[in-house]
Amino acid sequence: MTQLEQLPLPLLLWYHENARTLPWRSDPTPYHVWVSEIMLQQTRVAAVLDYYKRFLEALPTVADLAACPEDKLMKLWQGLGYYSRARNLQKAARQVMERFGGEMPSRYEELLTLSGIGDYTAGAISSIAFGQPVPAVDGNVLRVVSRLTDDHRDMTRPEVKADIRDALTKIIPRDIPGAFNQAMMDLGATVCLPNGAPLCEKCPAADFCAGCLTGTARDLPVKAPKKARKIEERVVYLIFRDGKVALRRRPARGLLAGLWEYPNEPAPWPCPVEGKADFAAAGKHIFTHKEWHMKAYAVEAETEALPQDWLWAGGEELADTYALPSAFAPFAHIVAQRVK
Repeated sequence: MTQLEQLPLPLLLWYHENARTLPWRSDPTPYHVWVSEIMLQQTRVAAVLDYYKRFLEALPTVADLAACPEDKLMKLWQGLGYYSRARNLQKAARQVMERFGGEMPSRYEELLTLSGIGDYTAGAISSIAFGQPVPAVDGNVLRVVSRLTDDHRDMTRPEVKADIRDALTKIIPRDIPGAFNQAMMDLGATVCLPNGAPLCEKCPAADFCAGCLTGTARDLPVKAPKKARKIEERVVYLIFRDGKVALRRRPARGLLAGLWEYPNEPAPWPCPVEGKADFAAAGKHIFTHKEWHMKAYAVEAETEALPQDWLWAGGEELADTYALPSAFAPFAHIVAQRVK
């Protein structure tokens, strides 16, 4: 019997005793599972909890999400990052309304046709919400399987992921596939930890885990090295007048598409309005493939005139209406001191 074949029973017994209490698990409707899984992409569970609650209070159904104005949607997502996830979520909600009569499809293959839903998310929704025996393979699961089977292949390669997905399809319990997938998620998140730090003494698979028994678990999974991030030096202008701050909307495509921001450009960039610019603060933000190293300058504008498509925003509008990326969080305290 292979290591994977031995896994389901001890894993599920462990999960019964150690499952994390999460709000989407208490009421695993397709919509709830879907929203939670999209939010959890590249975001820690602890960071998602409050956003999930607020999101569902504002948009309790697929129809509500489909009809939500863009600025409201972006404001609900503000702080979670990777804003294309929210846009794809809404695009998929509209597809559900148009093509599936407002009901989430249950079949894995149909879920894959919706915007922003890939193999993992389709597997999670179909198994957890609909009881379909489909594995949900993410980074946590790849790490668990690579250590369990002492697999030294590059886990970033699509064919390796597909091979592991096929292997899990053969051993996933047909009666409780959702519990199995969530158990794998929890094992990877709480025991079979990343960065060479598995807690093997707490693992239900320790007695037959090849990586644990051979001492290679800390070196797995194998991943191709990431490319170095590009560093951009940027100038940010915090432009104030009469207790308001100037905002502009980013282009509809590309990084942080369509979000509002404090005006900024690659350095050097002269002040775009009349007024004396004083250095205010420095900040850094790391994206997936690049880093922004920012210097912010505060400006008291001499007139109300702004470039086309810019606007003035007060404190209430910043709080309730306009979504600003977390990239500009290093300057929030400066803005808070000067807007009303």
